[in-house]
Amino acid sequence: MKALFDQVSESCSKLTTRSYSTSFSLGILFLDNKFRTPIYNIYGFVRFADEIVDSFHDFDKESLLARFREDTVHAIEYGISLNPILNSFQKVVREYGIEWELIDTFLRSMEMDLDKDSYDRLNYEQYILGSAEVVGLMCLRVFAEGDDELYQSLKPAAMRLGAAFQKVNFLRDLNADFKQLGRTYFPSVDPEKFDYSDKTRIEEEIEADFSFALEGIRKLPAASRRGVYLAYYYYLRLFNKIKSVPANRVLEERIRIPNSHKMVLMLKSLVRHQLNAL
Repeated sequence: MKALFDQVSESCSKLTTRSYSTSFSLGILFLDNKFRTPIYNIYGFVRFADEIVDSFHDFDKESLLARFREDTVHAIEYGISLNPILNSFQKVVREYGIEWELIDTFLRSMEMDLDKDSYDRLNYEQYILGSAEVVGLMCLRVFAEGDDELYQSLKPAAMRLGAAFQKVNFLRDLNADFKQLGRTYFPSVDPEKFDYSDKTRIEEEIEADFSFALEGIRKLPAASRRGVYLAYYYYLRLFNKIKSVPANRVLEERIRIPNSHKMVLMLKSLVRHQLNAL
């Protein structure tokens, strides 16, 4: 029975999400039940692609990613894949009408990680578009449930929220990206000379993204707003923690929020949402 195979596939995407990201897992739990599985399916897909370029150092990453792209196309075209992550992803793509353009743009950003180690402003914006902004749009397709007018009205905010998340990740992982992967994402920034002015300039850009995105979150339907707001609230708190430390600490350690504190943030975001204090 294909239904049973689909169920097993979706369980794999859920396990992948919970294994790799406690923050997004908590955010998904705050979504209406009807949205949880589709968002798990999207996260599983983007997580696997990201793992290819970030983690599989002893393997031919280019061949693996090319095969992943081919298998993704095949899965969407035929409505099935023996790769459970791709099988669950094609299901949400076909059900919610997620455009191939979004998927292709995402994969192109992953391909950039194969051979680029530094980015100018144009490539930086292109990378963020593919690695984060279009992922936000995939999720928005789910939340809009076929309402294209709603989708189009919230599209800019969804993109800015994805961009904010990605830029916070870049700041948090500045040390690891440079020392372990040899990458520098922020344009005109030398990680070995990262200073107050660099950090302040990046933070101002992120603050503008967060501010714009919040207006869109407020307009989301109730069934998705609470979960998206939790993810926003968590990343905003992580960003504020990064802001509070000097530039040299960002280069020396990975600033993070302990899991125990994440639960506190979850409760605080729930209270703010219930009081309509977004």
